[in-house]
Amino acid sequence: MLKLMNAQACMEQLSAYASSALIDEAELTPKPGLVDLQSNGAHDDLNVELMRRSAFALQPTFAKMAEAAYGSKPSMQLRERLAAIGRDGERIMLEATGGVNTHRGAIWALGLLTAAAAIAECGDPDFLIGFNPPPLQAGFQSGGVETPPDSPMFSHAERVRCPADIARIAGAIACYPDRFAPASNTHGQQVQRQFGAAGARGEACQGFPHVLRLGLPALLDARSRGLSETCARLDSLMHMMSHLEDTCLLYRGGRYALHTARQGARNVVSLGGTSVKEGWQALEQLDRDLLAQHASPGGSADLLAAVLFLDRIKGGSRLSTRQSGKG
Repeated sequence: MLKLMNAQACMEQLSAYASSALIDEAELTPKPGLVDLQSNGAHDDLNVELMRRSAFALQPTFAKMAEAAYGSKPSMQLRERLAAIGRDGERIMLEATGGVNTHRGAIWALGLLTAAAAIAECGDPDFLIGFNPPPLQAGFQSGGVETPPDSPMFSHAERVRCPADIARIAGAIACYPDRFAPASNTHGQQVQRQFGAAGARGEACQGFPHVLRLGLPALLDARSRGLSETCARLDSLMHMMSHLEDTCLLYRGGRYALHTARQGARNVVSLGGTSVKEGWQALEQLDRDLLAQHASPGGSADLLAAVLFLDRIKGGSRLSTRQSGKG
């Protein structure tokens, strides 16, 4: 864990981790359909510099969330306080980007995890004994691929225990209602109604299963096999994309775009991942396929940032993706 001395140090460290995770996600290259150092992906209004600017601007927001949660326990009052800070963070983000939504989904996911990490840093996690998240919904169960017994999800289960506690705390917070939430009709809400997708709230309330069961274990597994940090992070993204019912894809291209992304990511994984020639070529083909549909897996990108945030907390690699290449 962080082993920090006080609330000030906790909020400063966690907010730095959150902001860095957003920048690392944005700079990871190449990412199919997403903004990276080489391309704007399927986006007409985004670029990597805008993503960096947004990430830096949001660091004080994450600091406020950590401060609000430090010494607390999950409650409706904390949920509503974090939501108010998050809404203010959205305003700051839009001011920094000239009105472009760069990180609304990430504010939700990383905000919850930042608050949960602050609670875990100084609190007694005994309250989690009574917390049982809802059953996994179709977005995770219907991934279409059985988990093999030698999967990194099993071989690295012990190493994700600390992040799992943080994710469970975040889930406990997310399950509380926000009585002051303004009436809205976001893209995610539209897709949830149309397709019955769990969305970002469902993922959080379930304790971030794609992060803990797919993304983080895949990252650790790739590193244990000596792969570059770039390939480890790309493989993490592919494992989550292969199962996630990504509402960004559903909004942009419906079920067909979601199928394209899932099947393409599974193909990368089945060929051995991005560290081998065939897997890398499959990654490039997936990028072409998603660009042809003007589809971007933004939900998967948000969860990759969550993976990188939790990885920093547990003492994972600090290596920038720009410092290591394919293979």
